[in-house]
Amino acid sequence: MPDRPLRVMADTNVLISGVIFPRAAYEFLQHALRGDFTLVLSEHILAEVRYWMETKATPLQRAAMTVFLEEAICEVAPDPTRAEVEQHIQLVRDPKDVPIALAAIQAGVDYLVSNDQDLIAQDETTSMLRQWLSPIPVVAFLRDVMGWSPEELEAIRHRTWEEID
Repeated sequence: MPDRPLRVMADTNVLISGVIFPRAAYEFLQHALRGDFTLVLSEHILAEVRYWMETKATPLQRAAMTVFLEEAICEVAPDPTRAEVEQHIQLVRDPKDVPIALAAIQAGVDYLVSNDQDLIAQDETTSMLRQWLSPIPVVAFLRDVMGWSPEELEAIRHRTWEEID
């Protein structure tokens, strides 16, 4: 473990999934709320979350996200410039993910947590990205970094809100 707290960027899909479903992304958000790591979010990610809140979230989801964003220990990373994005357009398979990947690299995070295959695929489409940082799926982050057991992960795999204390 580093001498400083882990700095972890979460993609928009992790944040949204964490307030919709009480499963792995929810538990990731709970770790962030406890301060188990410093959550790093780019301005781009925050804009996507705000757009989702305004256009698609239910009132309960909107309230949950608002509370999370107010209470989480969070660092806001600046977005890369348009020129930087264009210069690194081949960084990942989907050009829409380049600003997120670049923000994570420029912020010097320890992990980029996402369930987006364009960011976490272990193939040639992410080989450039993996030279700079470790993109990782939520479940793998919980298991490999936060120390969750296979049994703990299985227990939340199909969990419903009714099962949350």
